[in-house]
Amino acid sequence: MKFIRDSLHGNLKVDELEVRLIDTPQIQRLRRIKQLGFTYLVYPGANHTRFEHSIGAMHLASKLANHLGLDEHQKRMVRIGAVLHDAGHGPFSHVSERVIPYSHEELTTRLVKESLLGDILQETFDLKEITQIIRGEGSLGQIISGDLDVDRMDYLLRDSYYTGVAYGVIDVERLIYNMVLDEHLMLKRKGVQAAESMLLARYFMYPSVYQHHTTRIINSMFRRCLLKLMEMELVNPEKIYLYDDADIISAARAQKGYVQELITRLDNRSIYKTVYSLKLDEVREPHRLFDIPPGKIKELEQEISEDLGVGEEYVIIDIPEYPDFQEMSTLVAINGDRKKLRDISSIVKALNVARFDHADLCIYLPKEYSDKADNFPFNDYIPLEI
Repeated sequence: MKFIRDSLHGNLKVDELEVRLIDTPQIQRLRRIKQLGFTYLVYPGANHTRFEHSIGAMHLASKLANHLGLDEHQKRMVRIGAVLHDAGHGPFSHVSERVIPYSHEELTTRLVKESLLGDILQETFDLKEITQIIRGEGSLGQIISGDLDVDRMDYLLRDSYYTGVAYGVIDVERLIYNMVLDEHLMLKRKGVQAAESMLLARYFMYPSVYQHHTTRIINSMFRRCLLKLMEMELVNPEKIYLYDDADIISAARAQKGYVQELITRLDNRSIYKTVYSLKLDEVREPHRLFDIPPGKIKELEQEISEDLGVGEEYVIIDIPEYPDFQEMSTLVAINGDRKKLRDISSIVKALNVARFDHADLCIYLPKEYSDKADNFPFNDYIPLEI
């Protein structure tokens, strides 16, 4: 038995098998993957990594497993699932995931099966059971990747702590101790307020941190840079879980032309400017904008660049990333009955509508070209009727 000192949760116990998994190159790589990508360019303290988040999720998974009365074998599987759940993340976490044709859960499953992780796990566990938990399948999977899972609990607390933004502070203890497991992971009636608090935390953390306007610009520039590296076959999207943040930055700095220009801008925080913004709450069916295919976005960028008289690579259309608040369908146990959270909470109902209040579709240009956008009819290019 060993201990890891965590800034949020204190001393965390890890057994011999967990230490072996944690010490593999696949999990140690997570020390070099920033949890919030480039958000440190907005909030200087946001330098925490996927590694400490994975350890924190393991701790909370253990607390929830103990509360639910799981047997020792189930507890170990849940803890291990938490440690491994982000192993497939690419560089700068979710920033790169948006341009990779696979979810990080899919990539984690693939990585576990083909690496030393799988060899170690098969000494004690059924590998299929572990990967099912990682993918959020079955009742145990809901603990790691469900509507109200330990992944979200830890990242809200951790992201709030390191950015200094207080919105992410949630009552984890009350949430955990008001959960029950009966085929589905459910809430007791007394846990509704804590669940509402968690939903509100996510709602406020999006415009404040995850979708902060400057962060979005920086992320869009990096994704453009990564796409170019992939087109040049310098980065293999099929094996994105083999790269860390420094690998991509170094590869970009070694290039000439547009890629080098982009990475130099990021290095020096010389970022693009927002020249157009469309509030989603002003659109009749805002959710349809999320369904615009990448090919259509590229086509629109080409049209705008031609009419503006700037290079195609300098126009970036950015669709915001906002959650669908799956927690709204969380089951709540009330007097022997089961009801969905959204059906018993007026706050949750309101959030379903309010989630678009802060979201906007944006178009970015380098500062030196932004004056070309004055009085440009961007609205004519945005497909409001999808």
